[in-house]
Amino acid sequence: MNHSAVLDLLKQLGEAVRLQVAASLQSQTAEQRSAIYQEGNDDTIFQIDRDVEQVLLPILKKEAENLGGIAVIAEGVEADVLGTAPGSDPSIMLLCDPIDGTRGIMYDKRSAFFLAGVAPYKEHAKLSDIEVAVMVELPTSRAYLSDVLWAVRGHGSFRETLNILTGERIATMVAPSKAKTIYQGFGQVVRFFPPGRSILAAIDDEVVQTLLPDAPAGKAMSFEDQYISSGGQQYELLVGHDRWVADVRTRLFDSPSFVGKTRGHCCHPYDLAASLIAEEAGVELTDAFGNQLDAPLDTTSDVDWIGYANANLRASIEPILLAAMKNHQL
Repeated sequence: MNHSAVLDLLKQLGEAVRLQVAASLQSQTAEQRSAIYQEGNDDTIFQIDRDVEQVLLPILKKEAENLGGIAVIAEGVEADVLGTAPGSDPSIMLLCDPIDGTRGIMYDKRSAFFLAGVAPYKEHAKLSDIEVAVMVELPTSRAYLSDVLWAVRGHGSFRETLNILTGERIATMVAPSKAKTIYQGFGQVVRFFPPGRSILAAIDDEVVQTLLPDAPAGKAMSFEDQYISSGGQQYELLVGHDRWVADVRTRLFDSPSFVGKTRGHCCHPYDLAASLIAEEAGVELTDAFGNQLDAPLDTTSDVDWIGYANANLRASIEPILLAAMKNHQL
C-alpha cells in the first residue's frame, strides 16, 4: 500500500465533505437537512448524508484505479468496488463514515467528523488491519476552525488546525490527558439514545462513586459530555478534553433486561474507522470485556468500545467499570 497516496486521498475526501457540509449549513434549513432520505440497515440516512455521497463518489472513482482498486465500505454510500477489472480484487479497503455525528451537525449544534480508515484488501478484514486513518472536523456555521487528524500505523498521530477564514494551517498537538484520576474531569458511559439510559446512568454513577468515595460534599466530582458522535468522543480523548468513554450499548441490549424487547441503536465499525489515530496517540482502546478493540470491516455489526486517555486511568477505572457492568447484568 502506498501510505502517502492513501493519506492524501483521505484528506482530500475529508476536505470535500467539510466544504459540502458547510454549503448545506448555509443554503438549507434544519428541516431540509434533517429530512429522512432512507432507513438503512446500518442507520438512518438523512438528506445531509445523501448530499455528501454525491461529493465523495466522483473523487473515489477518479482515484481508485491509480491505487489499484478500492473496496468501499461506507455508511450511506451506494458503492462497492471501484477501479478494478471484472473479477479482479482491489488493492485496498476503505471503511468510512462520511458524517459521524449527523444529528448534531444537521441542526447546526455541534461539530461532526469525517472518519476514514484504509486496510490492505483481504477477506474478513478487521479494524486492526487498518494502516492509514484520517478524521476531519465538520464544524458548525458559527465556527472558523476545523481540525484534521491522521495516523499511519507505527508512525504516530498528527493534527493540524485549519483557519477556514484565512486558509492558514497550523500544526497542533495530539495530547490525551495525563491525569491519573477522574476527579474534576470529563468522562462518561454513553447513553444519548433510548432505551436503557437509566441502566447506563446507574453504571456511570457506580463507577464515579466507587472511584471517589471521599469527594467533598456539595461539589461536582466529575463531569460528563454526551457527544452524539463516536468520532467526536475519540476526538475529545485525543485533545485532552475527556479522560474516559464507555460505549457498551451492545452489551446492554444483549443483557437479560432486554430479552423480548426492541434493541436500540448501537455503534458500528464505520463509527470507529479512525480509531488508529487514538491507538497511535497512546489512548487505550478496548472492547466491553477489556480485550483489544477490534471489529469486522462492515456497516452492520454492533460494536462496543471503551477508551481511556492513558494507562493509569485504565488501571483505576477498568476493574470498577467492568464490575459495575456485571452488577447490572451486562
